[in-house]
Amino acid sequence: MAATKDFQDVSSVEKGTPDLTNSGQASVSSTISYTAEEERRVLRKVDLALLPGLTFLYLLSFLDRSNVGNAKLLGLTKDIGLGAASKAPVYNTSLALYFLGYVLFEIPANIVLKKFNPRVWLPTLTVAWGITATLQCLVKNEAGFLAARFFMGVSEAGLFPGIVFVFSMYYKRNERHWRVAVFFGGAALAGAFGGVLAWALGHITGGGLKPWGWIFAIEGIFTTLVGLTAYFWVPGYPRQAKFLNEREHAILIARLQADSDSADEEPFSWQGVWEAFKDPLVLGYGFLFHAYAFTLYSLSLFLPTIIAQLGYASWKAQLMTVPVYACAFLSILLFAWLSHHFNQRGSFIIIAGAIAIVGYIVLLTTHTAGSRYAGAFIAVIGIYSANALLLSWPSENVSPQTKRAVASGMQIFIGDVGAIVGVLVYRPSLSTNFYRTPHGISILYTALGMIIAGALAFSMARANKSGNARRADRKEAKGEVALGDRARGYLFQL
Repeated sequence: MAATKDFQDVSSVEKGTPDLTNSGQASVSSTISYTAEEERRVLRKVDLALLPGLTFLYLLSFLDRSNVGNAKLLGLTKDIGLGAASKAPVYNTSLALYFLGYVLFEIPANIVLKKFNPRVWLPTLTVAWGITATLQCLVKNEAGFLAARFFMGVSEAGLFPGIVFVFSMYYKRNERHWRVAVFFGGAALAGAFGGVLAWALGHITGGGLKPWGWIFAIEGIFTTLVGLTAYFWVPGYPRQAKFLNEREHAILIARLQADSDSADEEPFSWQGVWEAFKDPLVLGYGFLFHAYAFTLYSLSLFLPTIIAQLGYASWKAQLMTVPVYACAFLSILLFAWLSHHFNQRGSFIIIAGAIAIVGYIVLLTTHTAGSRYAGAFIAVIGIYSANALLLSWPSENVSPQTKRAVASGMQIFIGDVGAIVGVLVYRPSLSTNFYRTPHGISILYTALGMIIAGALAFSMARANKSGNARRADRKEAKGEVALGDRARGYLFQL
Protein backbone atom coordinates (compact mmCIF):
# COMPACT_ATOMS: atom_id res chain seq x y z
CA MET A 1 0.00 0.00 0.00
CA ALA A 2 1.37 3.41 -0.95
CA ALA A 3 2.73 5.51 1.86
CA THR A 4 0.64 8.55 2.72
CA LYS A 5 2.28 11.90 3.45
CA ASP A 6 0.68 14.34 5.80
CA PHE A 7 1.09 18.01 4.92
CA GLN A 8 3.05 18.69 8.09
CA ASP A 9 5.67 16.11 7.05
CA VAL A 10 6.11 17.05 3.39
CA SER A 11 9.06 19.37 3.99
CA SER A 12 11.17 16.54 5.36
CA VAL A 13 10.85 14.42 2.22
CA GLU A 14 13.72 15.93 0.26
CA LYS A 15 17.25 16.53 1.44
CA GLY A 16 18.26 20.05 2.23
CA THR A 17 14.79 21.59 2.25
CA PRO A 18 14.13 23.65 5.38
CA ASP A 19 10.68 23.55 7.00
CA LEU A 20 10.14 27.28 6.79
CA THR A 21 7.52 29.42 5.14
CA ASN A 22 8.58 32.82 3.90
CA SER A 23 7.38 34.32 7.14
CA GLY A 24 9.50 31.99 9.24
CA GLN A 25 6.42 30.46 10.85
CA ALA A 26 6.64 26.70 11.36
CA SER A 27 3.00 25.70 11.20
CA VAL A 28 0.07 25.91 8.84
CA SER A 29 -3.54 25.06 9.20
CA SER A 30 -4.03 22.56 6.36
CA THR A 31 -3.92 18.82 7.15
CA ILE A 32 -4.37 17.39 3.65
CA SER A 33 -2.80 13.95 3.15
CA TYR A 34 -1.63 12.47 -0.15
CA THR A 35 0.48 9.63 -1.47
CA ALA A 36 3.97 9.93 -2.92
CA GLU A 37 2.56 8.83 -6.29
CA GLU A 38 -0.01 11.63 -6.19
CA GLU A 39 2.75 14.13 -5.49
CA ARG A 40 4.81 12.80 -8.40
CA ARG A 41 1.77 13.01 -10.67
CA VAL A 42 1.20 16.65 -9.74
CA LEU A 43 4.89 17.45 -10.34
CA ARG A 44 4.74 15.80 -13.77
CA LYS A 45 1.70 17.89 -14.67
CA VAL A 46 3.46 21.05 -13.56
CA ASP A 47 6.53 20.11 -15.61
CA LEU A 48 4.41 19.52 -18.71
CA ALA A 49 2.54 22.79 -18.24
CA LEU A 50 5.66 24.92 -17.69
CA LEU A 51 8.85 23.45 -19.12
CA PRO A 52 8.14 22.76 -22.83
CA GLY A 53 6.27 25.99 -23.57
CA LEU A 54 8.38 28.41 -21.52
CA THR A 55 11.61 26.81 -22.72
CA PHE A 56 10.39 27.26 -26.29
CA LEU A 57 9.72 30.96 -25.64
CA TYR A 58 13.28 31.39 -24.36
CA LEU A 59 14.65 29.43 -27.33
CA LEU A 60 12.89 31.91 -29.64
CA SER A 61 14.17 34.81 -27.55
CA PHE A 62 17.78 33.67 -27.77
CA LEU A 63 17.40 32.84 -31.45
CA ASP A 64 16.03 36.28 -32.29
CA ARG A 65 18.75 38.10 -30.38
CA SER A 66 21.70 36.02 -31.65
CA ASN A 67 20.70 35.50 -35.32
CA VAL A 68 22.36 38.86 -36.02
CA GLY A 69 25.67 36.97 -35.89
CA ASN A 70 24.46 34.70 -38.69
CA ALA A 71 23.06 37.67 -40.63
CA LYS A 72 26.46 39.37 -40.42
CA LEU A 73 28.05 36.50 -42.34
CA LEU A 74 25.40 36.91 -45.06
CA GLY A 75 26.34 40.54 -45.74
CA LEU A 76 24.29 42.54 -43.20
CA THR A 77 27.08 44.94 -42.23
CA LYS A 78 28.07 45.62 -45.84
CA ASP A 79 24.54 46.12 -47.15
CA ILE A 80 23.48 48.73 -44.59
CA GLY A 81 26.82 50.49 -44.31
CA LEU A 82 28.09 49.12 -41.00
CA GLY A 83 31.27 47.76 -42.47
CA ALA A 84 32.85 50.95 -43.78
CA ALA A 85 36.48 51.07 -42.78
CA SER A 86 36.25 54.77 -41.92
CA LYS A 87 33.56 54.20 -39.35
CA ALA A 88 33.63 53.02 -35.76
CA PRO A 89 32.65 49.37 -35.19
CA VAL A 90 28.92 50.15 -35.52
CA TYR A 91 28.04 46.45 -35.55
CA ASN A 92 29.49 46.11 -32.05
CA THR A 93 27.70 49.27 -30.99
CA SER A 94 24.41 47.79 -32.19
CA LEU A 95 24.98 44.70 -30.05
CA ALA A 96 25.76 46.89 -27.05
CA LEU A 97 22.60 48.94 -27.62
CA TYR A 98 20.53 45.75 -27.50
CA PHE A 99 21.89 44.98 -24.04
CA LEU A 100 21.50 48.60 -22.95
CA GLY A 101 17.77 48.39 -23.66
CA TYR A 102 17.68 45.02 -21.94
CA VAL A 103 19.45 46.34 -18.84
CA LEU A 104 17.38 49.50 -18.48
CA PHE A 105 14.04 47.69 -18.54
CA GLU A 106 15.00 44.48 -16.69
CA ILE A 107 14.04 45.41 -13.12
CA PRO A 108 10.92 47.45 -14.12
CA ALA A 109 9.75 44.46 -16.19
CA ASN A 110 9.93 42.12 -13.21
CA ILE A 111 8.16 44.64 -10.99
CA VAL A 112 5.36 44.70 -13.57
CA LEU A 113 5.33 40.89 -13.55
CA LYS A 114 4.85 40.84 -9.78
CA LYS A 115 2.05 43.38 -9.98
CA PHE A 116 0.28 41.61 -12.87
CA ASN A 117 -0.19 38.07 -14.12
CA PRO A 118 2.55 36.18 -16.05
CA ARG A 119 -0.22 34.67 -18.17
CA VAL A 120 -0.64 38.09 -19.80
CA TRP A 121 2.78 39.66 -19.33
CA LEU A 122 5.02 36.94 -20.80
CA PRO A 123 3.03 36.49 -24.05
CA THR A 124 2.89 40.29 -24.44
CA LEU A 125 6.68 40.47 -24.26
CA THR A 126 6.93 37.68 -26.84
CA VAL A 127 4.64 39.43 -29.32
CA ALA A 128 6.46 42.74 -28.81
CA TRP A 129 9.93 41.42 -29.53
CA GLY A 130 8.63 39.21 -32.36
CA ILE A 131 7.30 42.28 -34.16
CA THR A 132 10.52 44.19 -33.50
CA ALA A 133 12.64 41.27 -34.70
CA THR A 134 10.60 41.05 -37.90
CA LEU A 135 10.97 44.75 -38.67
CA GLN A 136 14.76 44.39 -38.67
CA CYS A 137 14.43 42.96 -42.17
CA LEU A 138 13.41 46.43 -43.41
CA VAL A 139 16.36 48.44 -42.08
CA LYS A 140 18.28 50.31 -44.76
CA ASN A 141 20.87 52.26 -42.81
CA GLU A 142 22.90 52.53 -39.66
CA ALA A 143 20.40 54.60 -37.66
CA GLY A 144 17.53 52.23 -38.36
CA PHE A 145 19.53 49.19 -37.34
CA LEU A 146 20.75 50.79 -34.09
CA ALA A 147 17.18 51.75 -33.16
CA ALA A 148 15.90 48.26 -33.97
CA ARG A 149 18.52 46.58 -31.77
CA PHE A 150 17.79 48.90 -28.84
CA PHE A 151 14.06 48.18 -28.96
CA MET A 152 14.76 44.47 -29.32
CA GLY A 153 16.48 44.68 -25.95
CA VAL A 154 13.64 46.67 -24.42
CA SER A 155 10.98 44.22 -25.60
CA GLU A 156 12.89 41.08 -24.57
CA ALA A 157 13.72 42.46 -21.12
CA GLY A 158 11.80 40.61 -18.45
CA LEU A 159 11.28 37.28 -20.21
CA PHE A 160 14.15 35.32 -18.69
CA PRO A 161 13.94 36.59 -15.09
CA GLY A 162 10.15 36.51 -15.37
CA ILE A 163 10.12 32.82 -16.27
CA VAL A 164 12.65 32.02 -13.55
CA PHE A 165 10.36 33.79 -11.08
CA VAL A 166 7.38 31.74 -12.31
CA PHE A 167 9.40 28.55 -11.75
CA SER A 168 10.13 29.69 -8.22
CA MET A 169 6.37 29.89 -7.62
CA TYR A 170 5.66 26.30 -8.70
CA TYR A 171 8.61 24.28 -7.41
CA LYS A 172 10.27 23.58 -4.09
CA ARG A 173 13.58 25.30 -3.55
CA ASN A 174 15.75 22.27 -4.31
CA GLU A 175 13.70 21.42 -7.41
CA ARG A 176 14.21 24.74 -9.15
CA HIS A 177 17.78 24.55 -10.41
CA TRP A 178 17.10 21.47 -12.54
CA ARG A 179 14.14 23.16 -14.22
CA VAL A 180 16.03 26.40 -14.78
CA ALA A 181 18.94 24.44 -16.27
CA VAL A 182 16.64 22.64 -18.72
CA PHE A 183 15.00 25.96 -19.53
CA PHE A 184 18.36 27.67 -20.10
CA GLY A 185 19.24 24.76 -22.37
CA GLY A 186 16.91 26.47 -24.80
CA ALA A 187 19.73 28.96 -25.39
CA ALA A 188 22.05 26.17 -26.50
CA LEU A 189 19.34 24.64 -28.67
CA ALA A 190 18.71 28.07 -30.19
CA GLY A 191 22.37 28.21 -31.17
CA ALA A 192 22.13 24.78 -32.78
CA PHE A 193 18.88 25.50 -34.64
CA GLY A 194 20.07 28.98 -35.52
CA GLY A 195 22.99 27.65 -37.51
CA VAL A 196 20.80 25.28 -39.52
CA LEU A 197 18.10 27.90 -40.09
CA ALA A 198 20.60 30.53 -41.14
CA TRP A 199 22.12 28.11 -43.65
CA ALA A 200 18.67 27.26 -45.06
CA LEU A 201 17.24 30.79 -45.08
CA GLY A 202 20.43 32.17 -46.58
CA HIS A 203 19.49 30.45 -49.81
CA ILE A 204 16.28 32.49 -50.21
CA THR A 205 16.52 35.26 -52.77
CA GLY A 206 14.03 37.76 -54.17
CA GLY A 207 10.94 39.16 -52.54
CA GLY A 208 12.63 42.52 -52.05
CA LEU A 209 14.81 41.22 -49.20
CA LYS A 210 18.44 40.24 -48.91
CA PRO A 211 19.22 36.73 -47.56
CA TRP A 212 19.94 38.20 -44.11
CA GLY A 213 16.59 39.99 -44.25
CA TRP A 214 14.78 36.68 -44.72
CA ILE A 215 16.41 35.41 -41.49
CA PHE A 216 14.93 38.31 -39.52
CA ALA A 217 11.56 38.20 -41.30
CA ILE A 218 10.78 34.49 -41.08
CA GLU A 219 12.11 33.94 -37.57
CA GLY A 220 10.45 37.12 -36.29
CA ILE A 221 7.03 36.35 -37.79
CA PHE A 222 7.15 32.85 -36.33
CA THR A 223 7.92 34.29 -32.88
CA THR A 224 4.99 36.71 -33.15
CA LEU A 225 2.57 33.92 -34.02
CA VAL A 226 3.81 31.76 -31.14
CA GLY A 227 3.43 34.74 -28.79
CA LEU A 228 -0.21 35.16 -29.81
CA THR A 229 -0.93 31.50 -29.01
CA ALA A 230 0.90 31.87 -25.68
CA TYR A 231 -2.01 33.85 -24.22
CA PHE A 232 -3.90 30.54 -24.18
CA TRP A 233 -1.28 28.27 -22.59
CA VAL A 234 1.13 30.27 -20.42
CA PRO A 235 0.08 29.50 -16.81
CA GLY A 236 -0.76 32.03 -14.13
CA TYR A 237 0.29 31.80 -10.50
CA PRO A 238 -0.11 28.46 -8.61
CA ARG A 239 -3.45 29.38 -7.04
CA GLN A 240 -4.75 29.97 -10.58
CA ALA A 241 -3.35 26.72 -12.06
CA LYS A 242 -6.21 25.64 -14.33
CA PHE A 243 -4.33 22.57 -15.61
CA LEU A 244 -4.84 20.84 -12.23
CA ASN A 245 -8.06 19.45 -10.79
CA GLU A 246 -9.23 20.46 -7.32
CA ARG A 247 -7.34 17.76 -5.41
CA GLU A 248 -4.16 18.16 -7.45
CA HIS A 249 -4.31 21.88 -6.86
CA ALA A 250 -4.64 21.32 -3.10
CA ILE A 251 -1.61 18.99 -3.17
CA LEU A 252 0.44 21.55 -5.09
CA ILE A 253 -0.37 24.32 -2.62
CA ALA A 254 0.30 22.05 0.37
CA ARG A 255 3.73 20.91 -0.80
CA LEU A 256 4.72 24.50 -1.62
CA GLN A 257 3.51 25.88 1.71
CA ALA A 258 5.57 23.31 3.59
CA ASP A 259 8.73 24.31 1.75
CA SER A 260 8.81 28.05 1.01
CA ASP A 261 6.78 31.16 0.22
CA SER A 262 5.72 30.01 -3.26
CA ALA A 263 2.03 29.45 -2.49
CA ASP A 264 1.60 32.62 -0.45
CA GLU A 265 -0.55 35.41 -1.86
CA GLU A 266 1.99 38.09 -1.12
CA PRO A 267 1.00 41.56 -2.37
CA PHE A 268 3.56 43.70 -4.14
CA SER A 269 5.70 45.61 -1.65
CA TRP A 270 8.18 48.43 -2.15
CA GLN A 271 9.82 47.21 1.05
CA GLY A 272 10.62 43.97 -0.77
CA VAL A 273 12.20 45.98 -3.59
CA TRP A 274 14.39 47.83 -1.09
CA GLU A 275 15.35 44.57 0.66
CA ALA A 276 16.66 43.21 -2.64
CA PHE A 277 18.71 46.30 -3.43
CA LYS A 278 20.48 46.33 -0.07
CA ASP A 279 21.18 42.57 0.22
CA PRO A 280 24.89 41.87 -0.50
CA LEU A 281 24.10 38.32 -1.62
CA VAL A 282 21.66 39.61 -4.24
CA LEU A 283 24.38 41.94 -5.52
CA GLY A 284 26.77 38.98 -5.50
CA TYR A 285 24.47 36.93 -7.75
CA GLY A 286 24.38 39.88 -10.13
CA PHE A 287 28.16 40.28 -10.34
CA LEU A 288 28.54 36.51 -10.72
CA PHE A 289 26.39 36.66 -13.85
CA HIS A 290 28.21 39.84 -14.93
CA ALA A 291 31.44 37.86 -15.13
CA TYR A 292 29.97 34.89 -16.96
CA ALA A 293 27.66 36.97 -19.22
CA PHE A 294 30.76 38.57 -20.76
CA THR A 295 31.73 35.22 -22.24
CA LEU A 296 28.20 33.86 -22.76
CA TYR A 297 27.13 36.59 -25.15
CA SER A 298 30.47 37.24 -26.80
CA LEU A 299 30.59 33.55 -27.71
CA SER A 300 26.97 33.29 -28.85
CA LEU A 301 27.18 36.44 -31.00
CA PHE A 302 30.65 35.95 -32.43
CA LEU A 303 31.00 32.17 -32.69
CA PRO A 304 30.04 32.11 -36.42
CA THR A 305 32.65 34.82 -37.07
CA ILE A 306 35.27 33.01 -34.99
CA ILE A 307 34.69 29.77 -36.91
CA ALA A 308 34.72 31.62 -40.23
CA GLN A 309 38.17 32.98 -39.28
CA LEU A 310 39.39 29.37 -39.25
CA GLY A 311 39.13 29.49 -43.05
CA TYR A 312 35.66 28.08 -43.59
CA ALA A 313 33.10 29.54 -45.97
CA SER A 314 30.24 31.43 -44.32
CA TRP A 315 27.68 28.70 -45.06
CA LYS A 316 29.93 26.04 -43.54
CA ALA A 317 30.67 28.22 -40.49
CA GLN A 318 26.90 28.45 -39.90
CA LEU A 319 26.55 24.68 -39.88
CA MET A 320 29.66 24.11 -37.77
CA THR A 321 28.07 25.95 -34.85
CA VAL A 322 25.41 23.21 -34.61
CA PRO A 323 27.47 20.43 -32.96
CA VAL A 324 29.05 22.97 -30.59
CA TYR A 325 25.68 24.03 -29.19
CA ALA A 326 24.30 20.48 -29.21
CA CYS A 327 27.16 19.41 -26.94
CA ALA A 328 26.57 22.47 -24.76
CA PHE A 329 22.95 21.40 -24.25
CA LEU A 330 24.01 17.90 -23.16
CA SER A 331 26.64 19.39 -20.87
CA ILE A 332 24.01 21.61 -19.22
CA LEU A 333 21.92 18.52 -18.41
CA LEU A 334 24.97 16.70 -17.03
CA PHE A 335 26.03 19.59 -14.78
CA ALA A 336 22.46 20.05 -13.56
CA TRP A 337 22.29 16.37 -12.60
CA LEU A 338 25.68 16.44 -10.86
CA SER A 339 24.75 19.62 -9.02
CA HIS A 340 21.52 18.01 -7.80
CA HIS A 341 23.24 14.73 -6.88
CA PHE A 342 25.89 16.45 -4.75
CA ASN A 343 23.51 19.21 -3.58
CA GLN A 344 26.00 21.90 -4.62
CA ARG A 345 25.78 24.88 -6.96
CA GLY A 346 28.85 27.04 -6.33
CA SER A 347 31.44 24.27 -6.69
CA PHE A 348 30.06 23.16 -10.06
CA ILE A 349 29.92 26.76 -11.31
CA ILE A 350 33.64 26.93 -10.50
CA ILE A 351 34.36 23.59 -12.25
CA ALA A 352 32.47 24.71 -15.36
CA GLY A 353 34.43 27.97 -15.36
CA ALA A 354 37.71 26.03 -15.20
CA ILE A 355 36.62 23.96 -18.22
CA ALA A 356 35.87 27.18 -20.13
CA ILE A 357 39.31 28.58 -19.33
CA VAL A 358 40.89 25.40 -20.73
CA GLY A 359 38.94 25.99 -23.94
CA TYR A 360 40.15 29.58 -24.23
CA ILE A 361 43.73 28.49 -23.61
CA VAL A 362 43.41 25.99 -26.47
CA LEU A 363 42.05 28.78 -28.69
CA LEU A 364 45.02 30.99 -27.78
CA THR A 365 47.87 28.50 -27.94
CA THR A 366 47.06 26.35 -30.98
CA HIS A 367 47.33 27.22 -34.64
CA THR A 368 45.38 24.64 -36.63
CA ALA A 369 41.71 24.94 -37.54
CA GLY A 370 40.83 21.61 -35.93
CA SER A 371 42.43 22.36 -32.57
CA ARG A 372 40.93 25.86 -32.40
CA TYR A 373 37.53 24.44 -33.25
CA ALA A 374 38.00 21.99 -30.36
CA GLY A 375 38.89 24.93 -28.12
CA ALA A 376 35.62 26.65 -29.07
CA PHE A 377 33.79 23.42 -28.20
CA ILE A 378 35.35 23.29 -24.74
CA ALA A 379 34.82 26.99 -23.99
CA VAL A 380 31.13 26.93 -24.99
CA ILE A 381 30.48 23.78 -22.92
CA GLY A 382 31.99 25.35 -19.79
CA ILE A 383 30.37 28.76 -20.16
CA TYR A 384 26.86 27.50 -20.90
CA SER A 385 26.98 24.95 -18.05
CA ALA A 386 28.10 27.59 -15.54
CA ASN A 387 25.37 30.02 -16.59
CA ALA A 388 22.68 27.34 -16.36
CA LEU A 389 23.51 26.83 -12.68
CA LEU A 390 24.18 30.40 -11.57
CA LEU A 391 20.94 31.74 -13.06
CA SER A 392 18.86 29.52 -10.76
CA TRP A 393 20.78 30.39 -7.58
CA PRO A 394 18.76 33.48 -6.55
CA SER A 395 15.44 31.68 -7.11
CA GLU A 396 16.55 29.05 -4.58
CA ASN A 397 17.85 31.42 -1.93
CA VAL A 398 15.97 34.72 -2.06
CA SER A 399 12.66 35.19 -0.22
CA PRO A 400 9.95 36.56 0.01
CA GLN A 401 8.34 36.89 -3.40
CA THR A 402 8.73 40.58 -4.24
CA LYS A 403 12.34 40.50 -3.14
CA ARG A 404 12.93 37.38 -5.25
CA ALA A 405 11.30 38.92 -8.33
CA VAL A 406 13.49 42.01 -8.02
CA ALA A 407 16.57 39.88 -7.30
CA SER A 408 16.03 37.93 -10.52
CA GLY A 409 15.77 41.20 -12.44
CA MET A 410 18.83 42.62 -10.68
CA GLN A 411 20.90 39.57 -11.56
CA ILE A 412 20.17 40.03 -15.26
CA PHE A 413 20.52 43.83 -14.97
CA ILE A 414 24.02 43.65 -13.48
CA GLY A 415 24.96 40.64 -15.58
CA ASP A 416 24.09 42.13 -18.92
CA VAL A 417 26.42 45.05 -18.27
CA GLY A 418 29.07 42.35 -18.65
CA ALA A 419 27.47 41.42 -21.97
CA ILE A 420 27.78 45.05 -23.12
CA VAL A 421 31.49 45.00 -22.28
CA GLY A 422 31.91 41.67 -24.07
CA VAL A 423 30.38 42.72 -27.38
CA LEU A 424 32.43 45.94 -27.37
CA VAL A 425 35.68 44.08 -26.65
CA TYR A 426 35.18 41.68 -29.59
CA ARG A 427 35.50 44.52 -32.10
CA PRO A 428 37.29 44.45 -35.46
CA SER A 429 40.38 46.30 -34.24
CA LEU A 430 41.04 43.49 -31.74
CA SER A 431 40.36 40.63 -34.14
CA THR A 432 44.03 40.19 -35.04
CA ASN A 433 45.73 36.93 -34.09
CA PHE A 434 42.36 35.21 -33.91
CA TYR A 435 40.91 37.58 -31.27
CA ARG A 436 43.87 36.97 -28.97
CA THR A 437 43.26 39.99 -26.71
CA PRO A 438 39.48 39.43 -26.32
CA HIS A 439 40.06 35.74 -25.56
CA GLY A 440 42.60 36.73 -22.90
CA ILE A 441 40.10 39.14 -21.33
CA SER A 442 37.51 36.32 -21.40
CA ILE A 443 39.85 34.19 -19.31
CA LEU A 444 40.15 36.98 -16.73
CA TYR A 445 36.37 37.46 -16.59
CA THR A 446 35.80 33.72 -16.17
CA ALA A 447 38.36 33.57 -13.37
CA LEU A 448 36.59 36.49 -11.69
CA GLY A 449 33.32 34.58 -11.92
CA MET A 450 34.92 31.55 -10.27
CA ILE A 451 36.17 33.73 -7.41
CA ILE A 452 32.73 35.31 -6.90
CA ALA A 453 31.04 31.88 -6.93
CA GLY A 454 33.47 30.69 -4.27
CA ALA A 455 32.91 33.81 -2.15
CA LEU A 456 29.11 33.42 -2.34
CA ALA A 457 29.23 29.74 -1.41
CA PHE A 458 31.59 30.48 1.50
CA SER A 459 29.41 33.31 2.82
CA MET A 460 26.24 31.23 2.69
CA ALA A 461 27.96 28.20 4.27
CA ARG A 462 29.10 30.40 7.15
CA ALA A 463 25.58 31.79 7.54
CA ASN A 464 24.11 28.28 7.58
CA LYS A 465 26.65 27.11 10.15
CA SER A 466 26.17 30.03 12.51
CA GLY A 467 22.39 29.69 12.34
CA ASN A 468 21.87 33.26 13.51
CA ALA A 469 24.11 35.03 11.01
CA ARG A 470 21.05 36.05 9.02
CA ARG A 471 18.86 36.64 12.06
CA ALA A 472 16.51 39.56 11.68
CA ASP A 473 17.32 42.62 13.74
CA ARG A 474 13.64 43.17 14.51
CA LYS A 475 10.62 41.09 15.42
CA GLU A 476 8.07 40.33 12.75
CA ALA A 477 4.79 42.09 13.40
CA LYS A 478 1.38 41.33 11.97
CA GLY A 479 1.04 42.96 8.56
CA GLU A 480 4.79 43.59 8.26
CA VAL A 481 6.79 42.40 5.25
CA ALA A 482 7.70 38.71 5.74
CA LEU A 483 11.26 38.08 6.84
CA GLY A 484 11.94 35.42 4.20
CA ASP A 485 15.66 34.70 3.91
CA ARG A 486 16.30 36.91 6.94
CA ALA A 487 14.33 34.60 9.21
CA ARG A 488 16.08 32.76 12.03
CA GLY A 489 17.24 29.32 10.86
CA TYR A 490 16.81 29.95 7.12
CA LEU A 491 19.18 27.64 5.20
CA PHE A 492 20.84 28.69 1.94
CA GLN A 493 21.44 26.35 -0.97
CA LEU A 494 25.20 26.41 -1.46
